[in-house]
Amino acid sequence: MDAITQAAGQLAERIEALGQVTDTPGALTRTFLSPANLAAAAMVSRWMEELGMTVEHDAGGTIRGILAGTAGDLPPLLLGSHLDTVIDAGKYDGALGVLTALAALQVTGPLPFPVHVLGFSDEEGVRFHATYLGSRACVGQLGTEAMEIRDFAGVSLAEALGKEGWNEGATRFSYEDSACLAYVELHIEQGRVLEELGEAVCGVSAICGQSRLAVGLIGQADHAGTTPMEIRRDALAGAAACILAAERCGRSDPLLVATVGKLDLRPGASNAIPGEVKFTLDFRHPDDACRERLLGELLAEFEAIAADRGLKLAWDLVQANPAVPCDPGLTERLLDAIELVTGGRRLLPSGAGHDAVMMATAMPVAMVFVRCRDGLSHHPDEYASPDDMAAGLRVLVGFLQDISKS
Repeated sequence: MDAITQAAGQLAERIEALGQVTDTPGALTRTFLSPANLAAAAMVSRWMEELGMTVEHDAGGTIRGILAGTAGDLPPLLLGSHLDTVIDAGKYDGALGVLTALAALQVTGPLPFPVHVLGFSDEEGVRFHATYLGSRACVGQLGTEAMEIRDFAGVSLAEALGKEGWNEGATRFSYEDSACLAYVELHIEQGRVLEELGEAVCGVSAICGQSRLAVGLIGQADHAGTTPMEIRRDALAGAAACILAAERCGRSDPLLVATVGKLDLRPGASNAIPGEVKFTLDFRHPDDACRERLLGELLAEFEAIAADRGLKLAWDLVQANPAVPCDPGLTERLLDAIELVTGGRRLLPSGAGHDAVMMATAMPVAMVFVRCRDGLSHHPDEYASPDDMAAGLRVLVGFLQDISKS
């Protein structure tokens, strides 16, 4: 049995073991600073120590294993992902990236440069409804405003860190002012594209920029039986036209996704014409200029629909995140490693966010996607096959061996 096959077998076993660490028996849940989240960090810390890594943690529960380099004082390469989960989660989201990094170092051994493997304590944002708390802390972006956010129980982030944090022996990971080679993250795709293409792994071109809007249409609530069709100001019919426009817009560009995920209407009676409708719009594209242009065109179409139907239109931009392009040079080297494993050089954008978003504020980033069955993620049936996990491991090993020669 070669070293990669052995490491891949252990990787699969560790995914299963870590998947048993949960706050909710019968379902996988690990949220920020929960007992299971800290227990998972402790478990992975022990595996880091078995590799001869120096292991540290911060007060928020993020862990770092450092494998010293062999060629003097070189900047480190960072690998990793997150260890927290959503509620009733799958075993692979986040954890696969951390554990594949350890498996790769098990194969390669020490490299010329130091390698830092990070297991972030919070990416999902379940408890405080603020994502990337673990990686934000590592790049110095947990300022006063962030410390004041509160969970449903009214506990602030600052209070939680003080009373519940892993404070004994804690250190602060500070990358915002330090020179690093890069941050590289392996993650399940969380979509069905690789499965449709019949490919196990691919590179990531960018993490999509995102616009979230709350849209409202106001018409006139009237009696459903006594109001002729030609004089109605039906807000729901107008919203339906807007939703179909959003779908057409989403289909107009292969890199764009547009989603209406929530809709509320009033008065909400079977015999009443809806007079007011509110709906959400989630709009994502890997190119910010293209996203903003297409969104502007869509909103202009919404305005035309409202005017034609005698409706009042209002919208608020609730959230806007810029796209995060992956480093072209690093991505090419990942594609070299992918080609050796699969024979292809596939690139996909990531519609979901990742810790690489935060790490990109301090260093170049690159990502690898691993196929997941049916594209399921944030779900108990989330699954990556042993063969696909092994393919991801081979890619990461090949990448590490390649850049070690530079």
